[in-house]
Amino acid sequence: MSEAGATGDGASQAPAGKAVLALEDIAKSYARGAAEPVRVLAGASLALVPGEVVGLVAPSGAGKSTLLHIAGLLDTPDAGRVLLDGQDMARASDGARTRARREEIGFIYQFHHLLPEFSAMENVVLPQLANGAPRAEAASRARELLAQVGLDGREAHRPAALSGGEQQRVAFCRAMANAPRILLADEPTGNLDPATSAQVFEVLLGLVRDTGLAALIATHNHALAARMDRVLRLDGGRLQPA
Repeated sequence: MSEAGATGDGASQAPAGKAVLALEDIAKSYARGAAEPVRVLAGASLALVPGEVVGLVAPSGAGKSTLLHIAGLLDTPDAGRVLLDGQDMARASDGARTRARREEIGFIYQFHHLLPEFSAMENVVLPQLANGAPRAEAASRARELLAQVGLDGREAHRPAALSGGEQQRVAFCRAMANAPRILLADEPTGNLDPATSAQVFEVLLGLVRDTGLAALIATHNHALAARMDRVLRLDGGRLQPA
C-alpha cells in the first residue's frame, strides 16, 4: 500500500498514515475528431487515508468527473497508477476492477439515480444482494442505514413519494450498503436548494465520520468544502491545495 504522502502536490498534503487509495501522476486525454486530443488530466496525484474527508473543487470542465471515474475504476488513465491497497488497479483485469468497485467503493452522484419501481428499502437492499448478502441481513442493514439518515418510517416509500433531500439520503445509504472503505461523491448536493443542501450534506458527513471511511467529495459549494478535512483544487490537469 502506498504511503499517504504519495507523489504529487495534492497527495503531499495528506495526513500521515497508509493510503487506502492513491492516484499517482494520472494523465488522461480525449480525442475530438481530427483535432488535437484534449488533455484533461496531466499528472494529477492524491492519496486518501481512512477517516479523512477530502473536498475537490474545480472550474466547470476541468476534469473532476474524469478524475472521480478513474479513482472509482470506471475509467482507465492513459498514464499513471491507481493504487488500491498498493495494487495498481489501472492495469488490473476487468473482473478484478469490477470486484473492487462492488466491494470497496461507494458512489454518490448529483442525481440520485434510484430505481423508481422499488421502495427506499429495496434500493438499499439490492446492491447487497448483488454482492451475495443474504436477504435478511441485507434488509437489516438497509433499515439501520435508513434510520441513521432520518428515514425510519419511510422505508416503503418509492422515490416519487420522497422529497429531493430524502431521495439523496436514500442514495447515500445505497452507496454505503456494502460497507465500502472509499466513498466518491460528484456534486452530491448540487441538485438541491441551499437549505436542503446544507441539511443533506450534514447527513453525509455524519455517515462518513461514523464509518471512518476515506471520502473524496467534489463540490462547487465552497462553504461545504471548507467543512472537510482538506480541499484540493483541480486546475490545468493537476491537483493543488485549495
